[in-house]
Amino acid sequence: MARLDLNFLLMLSVLVGVTEASLAQFSHQGAMAHGDIIIGGLFPIHEAVEAVNYTDLNSFSSPQRPNCSRFYTKGLNQALAMIHAVEMANRSPMLSSLNITLGYHIYDTCSDVTTALWAVQDLTRPFSDCDSPTNSSQPVQPIMAVIGPSSSEISIAVARELNLLLIPQISYSSTAMILSDKSRFPAFMRTVPNDEYQTHAMVQLLKDNKWTWVGIIITDGDYGRSAMESFVKHTETEEICVAFKAILPDSLADQQKLNIHINKTVDIIEKNIKVNVVVSFAKSSQMKLLFQGLRSSNVSNNKVWVASDNWSTAKHILKDVNLSDIGNVLGFTFKSGNVTTFHQYLTDLQFESEAELKNSFLEEFLKQPDIGNAAKAAQNLIKNTYSDMVFSVQMAVSAIANAVAELCVKRQCKTPTTIQPWELFKQLRNVNFEKEGVMYNFDANGDINLGYDVCLWDEHESEEHDIIAEYYPSNSSFTFTRKNRSDIENVVSKCSESCQPGEYKKSAEGQHTCCYECLVCTENQYSNHTDADACSKCDTENMWSSTNSSECHPKLYEYFEWDCGLAIILLTLAAFGILLLFSMSALFFWQRDSLVVKAAGGPLCHLILFSLLGSFVSVIFFVGEPSNETCRVRQVIFGLSFTLCVSCILVKSLKILLAFQMNLELTELLRKLYKPYVIVCICMGLQGTICAILLTLHMPFKDKVVQPKSILLECNEGSSMMFGLMLGYISLLALICFTFAYKGRKLPQKYNEAKFITFGMLIYLMAWVIFIPVHITTSGKYVPAVEVVVILISNYGILSCHFLPKCYIIIFKKEHNTKDAFLNSVHEYARKSAENIRGLTGTDPQSKTENLVYVISNPSLVTEEKQVSVPKIDNVA
Repeated sequence: MARLDLNFLLMLSVLVGVTEASLAQFSHQGAMAHGDIIIGGLFPIHEAVEAVNYTDLNSFSSPQRPNCSRFYTKGLNQALAMIHAVEMANRSPMLSSLNITLGYHIYDTCSDVTTALWAVQDLTRPFSDCDSPTNSSQPVQPIMAVIGPSSSEISIAVARELNLLLIPQISYSSTAMILSDKSRFPAFMRTVPNDEYQTHAMVQLLKDNKWTWVGIIITDGDYGRSAMESFVKHTETEEICVAFKAILPDSLADQQKLNIHINKTVDIIEKNIKVNVVVSFAKSSQMKLLFQGLRSSNVSNNKVWVASDNWSTAKHILKDVNLSDIGNVLGFTFKSGNVTTFHQYLTDLQFESEAELKNSFLEEFLKQPDIGNAAKAAQNLIKNTYSDMVFSVQMAVSAIANAVAELCVKRQCKTPTTIQPWELFKQLRNVNFEKEGVMYNFDANGDINLGYDVCLWDEHESEEHDIIAEYYPSNSSFTFTRKNRSDIENVVSKCSESCQPGEYKKSAEGQHTCCYECLVCTENQYSNHTDADACSKCDTENMWSSTNSSECHPKLYEYFEWDCGLAIILLTLAAFGILLLFSMSALFFWQRDSLVVKAAGGPLCHLILFSLLGSFVSVIFFVGEPSNETCRVRQVIFGLSFTLCVSCILVKSLKILLAFQMNLELTELLRKLYKPYVIVCICMGLQGTICAILLTLHMPFKDKVVQPKSILLECNEGSSMMFGLMLGYISLLALICFTFAYKGRKLPQKYNEAKFITFGMLIYLMAWVIFIPVHITTSGKYVPAVEVVVILISNYGILSCHFLPKCYIIIFKKEHNTKDAFLNSVHEYARKSAENIRGLTGTDPQSKTENLVYVISNPSLVTEEKQVSVPKIDNVA
């Protein structure tokens, strides 16, 4: 540590000695004016410096200030803006009422850090009369504040020097974010926003125009690298990819090295043919060389160049290049004000006298090749006026003037050193000043953030730009002032074509996220916007989508609708069946005393017709959107009604069995057991018990079955076993009926119902046997239709077999509906039966024949009437 301190002291003593020995050699160029308060100014009057060869130790013997080269009219214009602003402030009532004036010392940075530091040393050193540009014998007053420099790279170096004395520094165009760090640059302020806002605005512009594949060009140094870092950070959050990064050297002195990097950048741009938007934070002179290189290349002229404030107003770089050769230039410029008074100042400027008295820069300007006289000089300066720069310089002077006025109200500022730089710095941080009717102040970072204007360059040589938009940092948004922007809106800068809705992006491993292939969304997935990163999943409970879909479709509810063609047919058949029921019931009631009606069962006929009515009505509950109520009612109505129907038919079948049985003892037993309504009640009671268990322990309910594209609404029967038991019980009764009727199929043909019962029950059994496997294996909204079809077949089977033949006799064969016809039929049947029995057995059939006739004609089987002489017709099965 001690050795380090010793080395440092030795170096410092040598540097001080050499510096003091050589100061007398330096020739200072600049502009100055006396005043009570002196302001320093640092402006790029030249664009470069001549390189000094430090490798040859014999070429120099002491520190040398490099010679400046390439006169920069734009920099002179900015210095004149400061001079004009100081003169305006001195004439203002704010300072004139206090009888104080502002003076200035303006130096040339030559766009070089080292040269700028030499200038800072001159500004902060109380130099003698021999060093003064005016050879004054009075010591120069200390500098209270410094305006400038323009470049962030130079401002960073200058700020470190000025921080030592807390001399406030106000830059009019340095935008590097690092300068907002007050822990490192406490005395630095600026009248423009920092690059954090600019890079954010640029990325927002790219996002708004869907430019996702861009390049970036910077000048090497703290400013360029900081801007690139900020820009890349914002692009990553907005899914914008940087295709290439080109870094140009900071020094302009080594032309050969610069040309090599320019050529490399041209090659990079040529290779990236899909990059049609390039963001540049480079210097204007470098962009000029780049554009010249691109003009002779094969690069498309359909590009958009997004220019930072570093060169956004430098239209002079197009001197040898047309916009049609390179594309469009969108520049981010600072907010500007009215420069009319400044233009008038330039017009009225006495160039020769000003140059001789206090401004050596004007003297050099007048010696430029294209400047011939004062009028032409004024026109040239007006042409190189950039309103945003002038406005920023004027704001800096106005801020200092207001801070000085506030300090000098309380003290006598005519005396040197009355106020110190750090006092002015403190006042500046809190000052509020007015400019063109608007109040301004520095924020906590020492910045004044007014936002940006976005200008579109045109082909004209005029320095005025077509402002197409304004950017407001408060809400990070653009307000476009020109609606027609087709020249830039049609530019496409993407690595891959946009994925359409219904597709998603898939990037290859290791690739930029902006380079991808488009894959279609699979079933039940969708993407509803372009360039989707992934497909979203549909809620498969309620939604669905096909392959390559841009939206999810709601699943429609499916059920056996009322307006379905099959439903209409089945309901029509049910309605027709009900109509037949009422017609037959009316006909049988009208013919209730006829032999045919009595032979058909008498009152049981009406009970059967009533049960069929319930069965037909149950069809209605199988159609339409199911509910818990309809699911519970429909099977119960059908089960009970059809059980009643089959129970009545069972009674009639049992009566046939009595007619067929030849064993008189067994017949007598069956006669005692034959209680029609008791049998019906017992059969109904058993079915009612089954239905009650079904409704209490296994209640049917409305169920939803989620299908790929729809939701099926159906009835869940609660318990398949109980549902099968209910149907099986009906089938058992039908099978018993079939068995009984089958044995009596050979009774008298005209009045015998055995065959009709047999066919009716056979139809029923076959229909339900087919229904069971179909019902188990079938799914969908037409499952209820299957059961309805079986119900209708069963109902129409009974109607056709039991009632239509009787109706036919009643209506069309009235001669068969008489007692004589009936007796003749019975006797004819008895005679044929006796003959058949005698021929087959060789025995006397008298006893069996008498038993049959007795059973047929005995009225006590179904009625209380006792008529022996004439057999009762309604006793016939």
